Amino acid sequence: MQENLSHDLNLPLIEEGSSPLPLVIAVVLQYWGEDALDLEKNNNQNDSTKIIDGIEFAEKKQYSSYIYKSSIKDLKKRIDQGIPPIVIFPGLYHLTQHALLISGYDDNEKRILSYIPQPDTKGSIPEAKFLSEWTQEDNIAIIIIPEDMKNLFSEDDLDTTRSKAYKLCFDAERDFSNGDIESAIKKSRQSINIDKNNAFAWSLLGSCYSEINNPECINCFTNAINLNSNYFLAFKGIGNYYLKIKDYQNAENYYSQAIDINPNRYGPLYKNRALSRLQMNEKLKAKQDLILYLEKTPNAQDKKQIIEALKSF
Repeated sequence: MQENLSHDLNLPLIEEGSSPLPLVIAVVLQYWGEDALDLEKNNNQNDSTKIIDGIEFAEKKQYSSYIYKSSIKDLKKRIDQGIPPIVIFPGLYHLTQHALLISGYDDNEKRILSYIPQPDTKGSIPEAKFLSEWTQEDNIAIIIIPEDMKNLFSEDDLDTTRSKAYKLCFDAERDFSNGDIESAIKKSRQSINIDKNNAFAWSLLGSCYSEINNPECINCFTNAINLNSNYFLAFKGIGNYYLKIKDYQNAENYYSQAIDINPNRYGPLYKNRALSRLQMNEKLKAKQDLILYLEKTPNAQDKKQIIEALKSF
């Protein structure tokens, strides 16, 4: 008889959208004993709340946070310590990424278990598939723990300096979303100065430079790709820049590489590649991409226009 090797944390059930905090942060804080209603009263975040907002809120409540490059072995170690880790994971449809809360693992089935905000429900992802997806985000993990648990970690166990570099990236990402490109560039550079092997920081700096039409973005995205050949967002970003400057051959090339990494991750990439192919008079391939765009992005706002455009092929 095979021994039961399932390790699963009992995480609180919080209805999605019921807390102003990002769901994964709200669940972790309630797991550590914070009252969910109290969280709502004392947090005035809105629908655009970012993961960094939740981390900063937790730190104000006297919790410690660590952001670092992890591994499946490390995630299992955290679960066995009673700590639910958060990982950054690829998104679906129109979302480029999302935060996934790990609730446990099953060594019999070789699966990673994830939190789902429904009664008696868990996500269950084969380890190989989990690692393939997670690598696209450079294996970033976040843990939030009470201050009195900091003694569980040594400097060798979690590099607090590199954690600062990753936190700067999340802060820069928020600035970028808010349109403060100058601040995002500054913080991305600070992160790189701390850790030059941070693919997240290089790709983010590339996005900032692309936003202001600075060709230096190509070198930044390339650095990210050299550090992690599966870094999806860098391939997507460099493709977007080439499309913007009307270098359609390179745009198609990098979009295709991103799609090869994960064909289901971001539906609008197919539309962008279709635009590149149309400009190169590759109409049949463009048509196929537009069909795939509608399949991968079922709620696309321009669905009717794309259907009409397909009729002209």
